Amino acid sequence: MGALLSLPLLAVPSLGTSSMATRIAYAFLLLVNSIISWLMLTPWALKKLEHLTLDYVNISCQGKQCYGYVAVQRVNFALGLFHFLLAILLLGVKSSRDGRASLQNGYWGPKVIVWLAFVVLTFFIPETFFQVWGQYLALIGAMLFVLLGLILLVDLAHTWAEYCLGKIENNDSRGWRVLLIGSTLGMFTASFAMTIIMYIFFAQSGCAMNQAAITINLIVLLITATISVHPTVQEYNPKAGLAQAAMVAVYCSYLTMSAVSMEPDDQQCNPLIRARGTRTTSIILGAVVTMLTIAYTTTRAATQGIALGGNSSHAYSKIGDEEGEHTLVDQQPTSRREMRAEALRAAVEAGSLPANALDDDDSDDESDDGRKGEDDERGGTQYNYSLFHVIFLLATMWVATLLTQNIDFEATGVAAVGRTYWASWVKIVSAWVCYAIYTWSLLAPVMLPGRFGY
Repeated sequence: MGALLSLPLLAVPSLGTSSMATRIAYAFLLLVNSIISWLMLTPWALKKLEHLTLDYVNISCQGKQCYGYVAVQRVNFALGLFHFLLAILLLGVKSSRDGRASLQNGYWGPKVIVWLAFVVLTFFIPETFFQVWGQYLALIGAMLFVLLGLILLVDLAHTWAEYCLGKIENNDSRGWRVLLIGSTLGMFTASFAMTIIMYIFFAQSGCAMNQAAITINLIVLLITATISVHPTVQEYNPKAGLAQAAMVAVYCSYLTMSAVSMEPDDQQCNPLIRARGTRTTSIILGAVVTMLTIAYTTTRAATQGIALGGNSSHAYSKIGDEEGEHTLVDQQPTSRREMRAEALRAAVEAGSLPANALDDDDSDDESDDGRKGEDDERGGTQYNYSLFHVIFLLATMWVATLLTQNIDFEATGVAAVGRTYWASWVKIVSAWVCYAIYTWSLLAPVMLPGRFGY
């Protein structure tokens, strides 16, 4: 099954040197792995798995059928081990000029084969290892993954607002001003709309958990928005404002709404589950959307350079600072390529071309030498390769934990993803933590002014 779903990667041994294509490929691999893990929760997958192993693998937990708990841990452990090894092998890679960069951007056929081999080998590891792994180590990694995602969300909110403000200040752009104000109003409107919907459908009498979660989210939303425009906060951080608060508010409101809409219906507080006519379809669609979201979020988190210490791909030294330096070419080039390089350098020093023209020339040289595909990492990697794989390792732990935490061993048929009180509380508490991180980012410059250069 894994080999069948991975055929697109097997068929393309190299994606060139485009960092975007590489990220998409790793996200697709995580998506395939997550779907296989989800299928392992079904009795059909267990029977197929036992049949394929000639009844060597008997999936059970303490004498009871565990509906793929150990199988889910095995599949995700295999991909996690794959990313762990890549993280070690790619330590210190700064650009695609390093020979090890090809391990990141190429060899997709062999890498898929290695991943599948790891999946097979994990089924020869005793079940007791994965019971300990799933209950303790994977759970810790999953919580770290969630926390990292919240930190990056707050960082993204600040980056987005500051980028828009920079465009407005430098170019006096009316378009960017409209975009910033419009997106802020739109996100606040979406937050309040989700709150109203939650109160109408998920906060009936007797649903104390939902009522508390929705109300706390609304109150903290208003508090953080007020803090963001407080005069003291504005004095120490003039770029703080409602734009960042709006992004945090809409994300936390979404988390809260996702929590109440995915909780079990034992208290008659989730009308979505009672829609039996489309139950199987909604479960399948919900599972696929969840896996797609995890794959996208992981890729986004793993490549967000500001928070993860990614390398800048275009770090140029200032040209022409020395006194008396001129822009004339005063040396005889020894080859046509050097002549072109000297001409480009002279044009850059004269201000006729941007500094990245030198990198473009390097890329052209590589193309002349037979390198295929667009290389956007000759001057430096777009993200930290090792940290990229560490984030993917944590993502596999999150997928395994999400699928197996508080699993219903008596359930049959298609397994719902995240439809447990545990998953709901993780989302609710995540929203509160996100508000706390954002509030601290506002108050930190006030409390520790010496450490911030606003």
